[in-house]
Amino acid sequence: MFAVVEIAGQQFKVAENKKYYVPRLEAELNSDLIFENVLLLNDDRSTKIGTPNLKGAKVHAKVLEHLKDEKVIVFKKKRRTSYRRTRGHRQFLTRIEVTKIS
Repeated sequence: MFAVVEIAGQQFKVAENKKYYVPRLEAELNSDLIFENVLLLNDDRSTKIGTPNLKGAKVHAKVLEHLKDEKVIVFKKKRRTSYRRTRGHRQFLTRIEVTKIS
């Protein structure tokens, strides 16, 4: 059984008892979350597609930790003009565990 759910403006394909990294959520550690923007639900017999969301479908998750992703280096250079710029970026993430799809 899996579902496609919208979390913080991005779509994720989630399954029960799996862990995912999602964009930073404003939630306390070990708190339970309920996502109601379920776009697709597949139980091994049939697939239900929402227009745009499925009514009554929910995904329950638990917040495990807040962290930062690995550093991404953005380097720009133009030849023969002494132009070089280096910027770094680290994305804030939240690690969640999907506990139940209903």
